[in-house]
Amino acid sequence: QVHLVESGGGSVQSGGSLRLVCVISGYEFSNYYMAWFRQAPGKEREAVAAIATDGDTVYADSVKGRFAISQDHAKMSLYLQMNSLKPEDTGSYYCAAAFNSGGRGLRTLLAGEGYWGQGTQVTVSS
Repeated sequence: QVHLVESGGGSVQSGGSLRLVCVISGYEFSNYYMAWFRQAPGKEREAVAAIATDGDTVYADSVKGRFAISQDHAKMSLYLQMNSLKPEDTGSYYCAAAFNSGGRGLRTLLAGEGYWGQGTQVTVSS
């Protein structure tokens, strides 16, 4: 019953910016962990950025200083602001959510479990 829908992807040149949006429905738990993942063609899915209910964030080293994850509880939305985009940022971006009881939210998502959206494509050309 939990649904996540991503939008905001597109094609940009290197150095450009995009803002991804994930709208969440049916998620009633107050303690959660949410994240953005991406998967490039022929490569394994990787975590990009994550945020807990209290606002604590974590980023992949490759995107630190360039990407920013945020949330709007009133709008039931998760955002990923991507600046200074590079060709290696190209891929399908997915938002995901998991219960964070016992602080296991991130581990749940890293295992490929929890709730996932269908993805939005980001293409960065040089």
